[in-house]
Amino acid sequence: MGRINMIKTILKAKKNKGPAQPHFCESGAGFVILFAVTLSAIILAIALGVANIALKEVKFSTNARNTNDAFFAADTGAECSLFYDKLSGSLFPITGPGSSITCASTTTTPSFSGTANTGSYDFIISGLGSSGTSCVKVNIFKDKTVSPIKVTITSTGYDIGDSNCNSTNPNRTERKLEIKSFLGISPPS
Repeated sequence: MGRINMIKTILKAKKNKGPAQPHFCESGAGFVILFAVTLSAIILAIALGVANIALKEVKFSTNARNTNDAFFAADTGAECSLFYDKLSGSLFPITGPGSSITCASTTTTPSFSGTANTGSYDFIISGLGSSGTSCVKVNIFKDKTVSPIKVTITSTGYDIGDSNCNSTNPNRTERKLEIKSFLGISPPS
């Protein structure tokens, strides 16, 4: 009987050899944690990519609205100038001064400067655009040193501007239209 107890003791000693080992390494629990962290990182990267695209789309749509406001302000100034210049007895004579005009519900008298052969008119229209903050600076230049008389209308629209069409906004958008025509030329038939 002593011998059997001795064998049992040796077997127990072999079985419990060394310090106790944790059981999670053998069960694969560490792999599950690694897989969960990797999957979370991939999902986070996708979410950040989608958020970045969405932010760029918002900036693009805002920029498109600002561009439209600036362009339509410039177009309003150009159309108003053409309307009053093409009337019989233009309101912008070469020798000046100009008469008051009404554009986009704003009445203004263009400022005049010129020489014996040239005339230049400048005016500002504010309160334009989708939010009422757009404005336009218009210059009408007439030159009778060339035949026929050359007329250049430069209309510069801004998406943001005060009553003098000034702004300190660094994101201000500007669009310019330039129209050249000649007085005394008959339109083609």
